[in-house]
Amino acid sequence: MSVELAPGAVSLAELEQLFRTGSAFYVSGEAMADVAAAVERLEKAVATGGALYGVNTGFGKLASVRIADGDLATLQRNIVLSHSAGFGKPLLPEIVRLVIALKCISLGRGASAVRPVVIERLQQMVACDVIPVVPEKGSVGASGDLAPLAHIAAVLIGEGEAFYKGERMAAGKAMQLAGLEPVELQAKEGLALLNGTQVSTALALAGLFDAWRLSVNSLVTTALSVDAAMGSSAPFRDEIHTLRGHRGQVDAARIVRGLLEGSEIRESHLEDDLRVQDPYCLRCAPQVVGACLDQLRHCAQVLTTEANAVTDNPLVLSCGEVVSGGNFHAEPVGLAADAIALAISEVGSIAQRRVALLVDPSLSFGLPAFLSADPGLQSGLMIAEVTSAAIMSENRALANPRTVDSTPTSANQEDHVSMACHAGRRLLEMNENLAAILGIEALSAVQGIEYRAPLRTSGALQAVIACVREASPTLDSDRQVDGDIAAAAELLASGPLAPEVEGALIGEALA
Repeated sequence: MSVELAPGAVSLAELEQLFRTGSAFYVSGEAMADVAAAVERLEKAVATGGALYGVNTGFGKLASVRIADGDLATLQRNIVLSHSAGFGKPLLPEIVRLVIALKCISLGRGASAVRPVVIERLQQMVACDVIPVVPEKGSVGASGDLAPLAHIAAVLIGEGEAFYKGERMAAGKAMQLAGLEPVELQAKEGLALLNGTQVSTALALAGLFDAWRLSVNSLVTTALSVDAAMGSSAPFRDEIHTLRGHRGQVDAARIVRGLLEGSEIRESHLEDDLRVQDPYCLRCAPQVVGACLDQLRHCAQVLTTEANAVTDNPLVLSCGEVVSGGNFHAEPVGLAADAIALAISEVGSIAQRRVALLVDPSLSFGLPAFLSADPGLQSGLMIAEVTSAAIMSENRALANPRTVDSTPTSANQEDHVSMACHAGRRLLEMNENLAAILGIEALSAVQGIEYRAPLRTSGALQAVIACVREASPTLDSDRQVDGDIAAAAELLASGPLAPEVEGALIGEALA
């Protein structure tokens, strides 16, 4: 079933649906009427004979070069071909589909003056599973994501490469097999396709979607760790958090508190629940993860605005003027991606400290060293904890901001850039790392809870344990655990770990 997109009013939930499901989409009929009207405005502007950047002039530093009327279509084809200069592995198909959806939303605002057929063909490409091969590197996040967007536009005109139903081939062949005609670009259309922040925004959105899911799931692993360590539940009482007032903190404490409700382990030491102050990795989890949730909510608002934005240049305004501006500069996206990276790093950092606590007999309140059945003869989860520390350190390095690393390009015409594409792309690796850290925490906490038998944890957490144990059997003797870690990481990344947890999707949380 196709999703109708209303440019300027597309919700985060709709974008997440497109990303998660790969659904086909189409721009609303009302918006397409605005698109056609913008083409008429551009035609009138061209007819006046004035210089219009990228329409009848060269690009960038070559903007002063006037192009003859007979070469305007060639100009648009040339920009697509010359700018298809990316490098590296192809972006994931789900990312490219989201990029194309974002491009259609932007073009659908009616200020880019592309013909309706351009948007329609992009929609048809996604619906027919023609997914352009887009090298992951090459954009500096200003003047548009030029190189990666050029690789998408190249497929639209029958050039470059594409995946058709998962098989990589020449774009012309892919379009032919799908029954689609390549588009012959007209004035401004090549530039409109290349100019924009859609690749940076899609990568940042993908990072956001998975960061939110993993951050919410980290509250489930937190609850498991609290019970495994026989930690106090007092720090999760609601009044503590409402007295501070941060929404994310209040939500996080409520989730952990609810997951622990009914635990026999918790009940066994409830009378002396205030006997000690637990280490921060347990006691301050709502404050840390909650702050990250609030950070992600803010980034979601920024990226939703950007997803609905017109980031082309020049723009064909409603008055008929064609005006150059700088909406292609992806600074808002880059800053949001950097903020998401910090949140991912922090969620993993505090989770890793809980893993370290659980394997340390001096801190774990009676659990065997490294959660081994026979410490000494067996090493248990000793090196799994080391792996979590190594991955945590990687994420800390990856969390360094990218937006501060501007470099001039295009003969100094484009002298400040955002590096937003790089900022967004590194989120994919960081989320993979975070899933592994949380997977190791889940394995450790479940192993610890099993050592508390015959006491049982809550019903909600018992259901989580069953899922974890389906992915990884109890570690009753030493074995290779790399497969267990991979399976647990996949479990954490694939969906809500506990159905009771609200807001597992960021789109739902903001709807």
